[in-house]
Amino acid sequence: MSLSLPSSSSASAAASTSGSSSSPAAASSSSTTTTTSWFSGIYRGKSGTAKLSKSASVAGGGGSGDYGGGPIKGKNQFRGVLFKYGPKSIQVAFKTGEYKQQVIFIGGLTDGLLATDYLEPLAIALDKEKWSLVQLLMSSSYSGFGTSSLKQDAQEIDQLVSYLINKENSEGVVLLGHSTGCQDIVYYMGTNAACSRAVRATILQAPVSDREYKATLPETPALIDLAAKMISEGRAEELMPKEADPCAPISAYRYHSLCAYMGDDDMFSSDLSDDQLKTRLGHMANTPCQVIFSMGDEYVPDYVDKKALVNRLSKAMGGAEKVEIEHGNHSLSNRVHEAVQAIIGFVKREGPSGWDDPWS
Repeated sequence: MSLSLPSSSSASAAASTSGSSSSPAAASSSSTTTTTSWFSGIYRGKSGTAKLSKSASVAGGGGSGDYGGGPIKGKNQFRGVLFKYGPKSIQVAFKTGEYKQQVIFIGGLTDGLLATDYLEPLAIALDKEKWSLVQLLMSSSYSGFGTSSLKQDAQEIDQLVSYLINKENSEGVVLLGHSTGCQDIVYYMGTNAACSRAVRATILQAPVSDREYKATLPETPALIDLAAKMISEGRAEELMPKEADPCAPISAYRYHSLCAYMGDDDMFSSDLSDDQLKTRLGHMANTPCQVIFSMGDEYVPDYVDKKALVNRLSKAMGGAEKVEIEHGNHSLSNRVHEAVQAIIGFVKREGPSGWDDPWS
């Protein structure tokens, strides 16, 4: 499905914090109790065409002052529950609403809570549809990404889903990734972890190439060579020089993963062949998937044909739904309405009609 959105002018807590913005350039043990929950069947998403009106309203759009008693207390103030989902001190998550269905937001490099401007109106819109919004912190959140990996992120995402299953009686989740959070989702869905069967659908917002952006910086080639040398010497977990990433300490492995051709994080580059994209993304066809691509994304080099790239990504994922947001920036801070409109529409359309025990 292709959607083209035109531009438009366990303790209760009220979380108040300023949002952050991720970018590819930015330095981007759960309970074992037997579950009694039931989950949706997994089915293949289909491609097609659809139009969304520029004037179409978003449920609970979150206009100024439209807070009431819902999940938002005020600007950058969320009502909900802050809880631990894993053994590490960083493994906490914040959930708005007390519903059995959750959208889990997974941010990009340097992100944490309230990572994008659209989360506030999204929480309001989801609440009206009886869905909770969950924002998690992982070992890779904030400045931790440089010493983490997609594998570790996937393990911690699985711990969160397991917590929601065992402690919250979840009836299924939708994973919403922003920037490098998209890589996390692709990697997690490829693990075939038991809890991944509770994932009804996935949304990739700003799935762009860290490698292609980094390639525009003059220091990158020499640093890739250094990282490769360190890895070959058995020093993959040692830190790179500070100039490798001014935002956070970064290991040779993670730098190589993000910046080298066919590194572990290299999933959305425009110079990958169709076969390479299918190898890396093809399993996403097993779950309904939406790709939200910002046509004005500042982290996509000018030489990249964005429309052609999103078409190839969608095809590699078995016909994932495409949403192209004209003039949208990387975090869609300038197109919040369109972001919420696309996400809510997809969540409502892909709501399942039946349930399956994921361990049967």
